[in-house]
Amino acid sequence: MTTPSDSSRGERVADWFDGRLGIYALGKQYLRKVFPDHWSFLLGEICLYSFVVLILTGVYLTLFFHPSMNEVTYHGSYVPLNGIRMSDAYASTLHLSFDVRGGLLVRQLHHWAALVFIAAMLTHMMRHFFTGSFRKPRELNWLFGWTLLFLGLFEGLFGYSLPDDLLSGTGMRFVDGALLSVPVVGTYLSMFLFGGEYPGHDIVSRFYSLHVLLIPGIMAALVVVHLLLVVHHKHTQFAGPGRTERNVVGSPFMPVYLAKAGGFFFLVFGALTVLAAVASINPVWSYGPYRADQVSTGAQPDWYLGFAEGLVRVMPGWEVTLWGHTLVLGVLIPIVVFPLLLVLIGAYPFLESWRTGDKHEHHLLDRPRNRPNRTGLGVAWISLYLILLAGGGNDIVATRLHLSINTVTWMVRVAVFAVPVLAFVATRRICLGLQLRDAELVLHGRETGVIKRLPHGEYVEVHQPLDQAELHTLTAHKRPTELVEREP
Repeated sequence: MTTPSDSSRGERVADWFDGRLGIYALGKQYLRKVFPDHWSFLLGEICLYSFVVLILTGVYLTLFFHPSMNEVTYHGSYVPLNGIRMSDAYASTLHLSFDVRGGLLVRQLHHWAALVFIAAMLTHMMRHFFTGSFRKPRELNWLFGWTLLFLGLFEGLFGYSLPDDLLSGTGMRFVDGALLSVPVVGTYLSMFLFGGEYPGHDIVSRFYSLHVLLIPGIMAALVVVHLLLVVHHKHTQFAGPGRTERNVVGSPFMPVYLAKAGGFFFLVFGALTVLAAVASINPVWSYGPYRADQVSTGAQPDWYLGFAEGLVRVMPGWEVTLWGHTLVLGVLIPIVVFPLLLVLIGAYPFLESWRTGDKHEHHLLDRPRNRPNRTGLGVAWISLYLILLAGGGNDIVATRLHLSINTVTWMVRVAVFAVPVLAFVATRRICLGLQLRDAELVLHGRETGVIKRLPHGEYVEVHQPLDQAELHTLTAHKRPTELVEREP
């Protein structure tokens, strides 16, 4: 039981901090901030919590990993590689996996958390894209999230390459080839990155500094700014009764939302731990140490970079010689298209605002069906991504389906141009059809399946009128010209 002296002592401590930090005013303003309830908002929390898991497990792994390419002879618990010369980085990875208590679990937890982190970021951005929450005043926050996704792709590549195994070394050879294809400065870029002729002697230590210090620091700062802007702006919400552009309907941050968020963090942490415990990932001991004269069969990058490799694999091997210099267009064009696809995602809020002339603030979310052009573009981009992802594994697809790899490659080449267009047209028509269905529901109500005979002999189906909440949800948006013009 708290005594008066204890209470007054706590008050004095709180008053001391308030006099220097203004915690009373901050608490009054932000601890009761309202957050709306919707399952899709959890996608952003999965991003945050998996990032926290990455930081925690990454700190543990740095205690045992040696970022060095010095050659050593392995003598450890994994007998098949005993007596094999390898880099100190690869040997320390084997030691971490087989001799450190819980080391393999933490390694796999770190890798699974990285995959889930990027998947959650991509899905989170898709939710923002399809619902239009990137519009004014949240364009800058969209850019911060996009930058986090962009950095996450390369952070995953650097971390994936640290063990110096044969699979990651094959990926580094791919990166070196991409750099060498850049006109004029390609050789300089390769020498700068690898510290000399490929593979050099410093690549692991350089990637280690980028993976552990520079990029995580930038990402952590961006996460803080991203969250501060979420708090600064009113949280977006879906249209519904009592929800307007000027208010937020939901639960207060303290204590309701904080309790939910804390519980969800442990759920994410637990799910990732179970996944790491039962599903093996990146078994570097199966690939062996990297050697420049060898390549692993069925080499595939992690899924988030598969579409970049797909661009290279499906591109014809074109070469052009100009003024005594050879341009390898088969590699140069894909490495130009790869960042261009990402830049278009980052610039989309500004492109849509310019195209539509919409300069107003938006705090209510769109239903994707009510923005058919935007939804069609999103589905087209996703279809292009999936096609290129399949193209990045054309050898695996060919062997699994017992097809010629040339057949698979040509199918992907045709699909890259045809499928996104078809996906856009089909998605747009589906959205318009769903809007017509909503219009029918608003005008006539929901079908009940009850047939009624009128006094003059006509048979009609009885419709149940929608309640006011459903009517509000279905009508709280601007209607496109296509549907307005079709009404009598």
